[in-house]
Amino acid sequence: MKMLRLSAALFALSLLVATTARAGVVEDVRVSLSSGSFTQAESQLNSYRAQRGIDAEYLEASSWMARGYLTFNKLDQADTFAHKTEELVLPLLKKHKLDAEPHLPIALGAAIEVQAQVLTARGKPEQATALLQRNLRLYRNTSIRNRLQKNLNMLALVGKPAPALQMTEYLGPRPVSLAQLKGSPILLFFWAHWCGDCKGEAPVIARLRDEFSRKGLVVITPTQRYGYAAGGQEVGPAAELAYIKEVRAQYYAPLADVPAPLSQENLGLYGVSTTPTLVVVDRAGKVSFYHPGALSYQELRAAIERVL
Repeated sequence: MKMLRLSAALFALSLLVATTARAGVVEDVRVSLSSGSFTQAESQLNSYRAQRGIDAEYLEASSWMARGYLTFNKLDQADTFAHKTEELVLPLLKKHKLDAEPHLPIALGAAIEVQAQVLTARGKPEQATALLQRNLRLYRNTSIRNRLQKNLNMLALVGKPAPALQMTEYLGPRPVSLAQLKGSPILLFFWAHWCGDCKGEAPVIARLRDEFSRKGLVVITPTQRYGYAAGGQEVGPAAELAYIKEVRAQYYAPLADVPAPLSQENLGLYGVSTTPTLVVVDRAGKVSFYHPGALSYQELRAAIERVL
């Protein structure tokens, strides 16, 4: 049920953000779902299909139907739309790669995610885990890897040894491995240079670090390159690195003395399709807490206190 509650929160948040960049049936369906108008949303989806057939945009809108029904705990309808979306995506993948255009990865990733969350809500976490693991093997080299890993981590990462971080490239002081930090509680704050919620979370992280460093808390702030800088302008690695440093200096100054490993693999292992992602590791090196999304000072403090 934790996955279902988180899905509902993320769904509600996503409906608040601007959707002008994705005008058309996707936007129409999302607007209808935001007001709970499922009949209207389905009518819009069916009308689009009658006029234009089954294309990638239709499939993304269909995946939003699955997410909308899941948000309102209508598990049968959510599962039906999720399975149907996946079934319709697969033939298109025989013609071109998943990441060849923007709608298909969203559609397929959401369809698999909803199926896993429905299984979990029905008390079948083992089946949900198997579903996610199977699809991770299939789509490990695509853009939906992090999304699938996130959902798997939400089911199975807590209580397991924290995955090792790559430390070959980094900002700030030279980091040490998680194995070397065994015996200390650790807070991992995964962020992105484009992420507004991450900038808002930074003062919370800094406050907690100052409060609990005397009790041994170690903070690490992994991030990665995304291929673009300010305004979404595509840039090379060196230019993006300069931009990341600029953002870090402006918004994360209280954490300037905290290691910030740079690695796409780190975010893949921890399933960071949502930023920030917050992970607490206990003194034994095991994950005690895993949360995609921002948290209040009180919520994150409570998670840290459990491992001190």
